[in-house]
Amino acid sequence: MFGNVAVPELLMLVVVGVVIAVAVIWPACRICARAGYSPWLGIAAVIPVVNVLLLWFLALAEWPARRTA
Repeated sequence: MFGNVAVPELLMLVVVGVVIAVAVIWPACRICARAGYSPWLGIAAVIPVVNVLLLWFLALAEWPARRTA
């Protein structure tokens, strides 16, 4: 699969992948926390199909942070 790819290219792929994952996970965790849900739910933002379900859930569910006692 990576026939002629050297270590620097693989390292660059890993670094870019981590940067992109952090750029997606961090805001998703903040949004979930502000909505009143666990910030760990934001990790679902990088899982294909689950990320779309997370968006629908956040859009349609009643947010615990907005509930009045």
